[in-house]
Amino acid sequence: MAETLPETMIAVGFDAPGGPEVLRPVRQPVPQPGAGQVLIRVAYAGVNRPDVVQRQGFYPPPPGASPIPGLEISGTVVALGTGVDTVLLGQPVCALVSGGGYADYCLAEADHCLPVPEGLPLDQAAALPETLFTVWHNVFERGYARDGETILVHGGTSGIGSMAIMLGKLFGLTVIVTCGGADKCAAALQIGADHAIDYKAQDFVEEVKRITGGQGVELVLDMVAGDYVARNLQCLREDGRHVTIAVQGGVRAEINMAQVMVRRLTLTGSTLRPRSNGFKALLAQEIAQSAWPLVESGALRPIMDQTFALADAAAAHARMEAGAHIGKIVLKAG
Repeated sequence: MAETLPETMIAVGFDAPGGPEVLRPVRQPVPQPGAGQVLIRVAYAGVNRPDVVQRQGFYPPPPGASPIPGLEISGTVVALGTGVDTVLLGQPVCALVSGGGYADYCLAEADHCLPVPEGLPLDQAAALPETLFTVWHNVFERGYARDGETILVHGGTSGIGSMAIMLGKLFGLTVIVTCGGADKCAAALQIGADHAIDYKAQDFVEEVKRITGGQGVELVLDMVAGDYVARNLQCLREDGRHVTIAVQGGVRAEINMAQVMVRRLTLTGSTLRPRSNGFKALLAQEIAQSAWPLVESGALRPIMDQTFALADAAAAHARMEAGAHIGKIVLKAG
């Protein structure tokens, strides 16, 4: 039987962009699921870099999305929109959402949800969708990674970086990461990276050359952009692929196009949030078939950093911006 839902809920939003302190709990109506949607009573919400960038005023939600931050959640399905299979009601799920995760209740497209298997705690379930969807699409679909290849990943201990290490190893890649400091390098090796380069103490281009015997890597997963792009291209072997998923180092890059031609390099990139519901549904299907069995078996688990209460979202953002976290930060709702 469907539970009786409250009329209002607590959500964490902001009136104007600014530092972490602009985040504050507000009371809002509980949203109603439309066609193809489910309403989830949120147990945990993941905190991601795009949430921080949105709060700073540089990443507005796509049209029709909730202005409340939060791109991934776990919890229980408590109401269904029209056309949704009734078997979902009462099920524990995690979901990729376009916004609205920092709340007691959140809407999700039914086909953007994945079942939470027995043995996967809900805090870990909330820490999976954003990084798993992003890494799967960019490393395997856009980057065409194949067994036996080598990938260079920047930010090895971030949520994305740690997921790229684990997925890469599970699918037969050699993974080289960059991290800021010896302690983070040690953490990345613990997570499973084959090599970790301290970019503060070493030139990562020279280190990649040394590690690969001068061959270079087949693939770079780039979150920095800016002046890293030209250096990343120096790390690629012939026919290498460069995939950009964030521009933390700036949106402009100057590159030698003759080198791109002579060495047949491919440059691509993507952002997940503005993609169509149909695209995300297909991506969820592919993940359900190819990667979710690894979650069900226990072979894939997110690296967890710290849990904060929903009302303490400002402290969670401050921790992410300080850069000391290793793995995923989540908020506990309710």
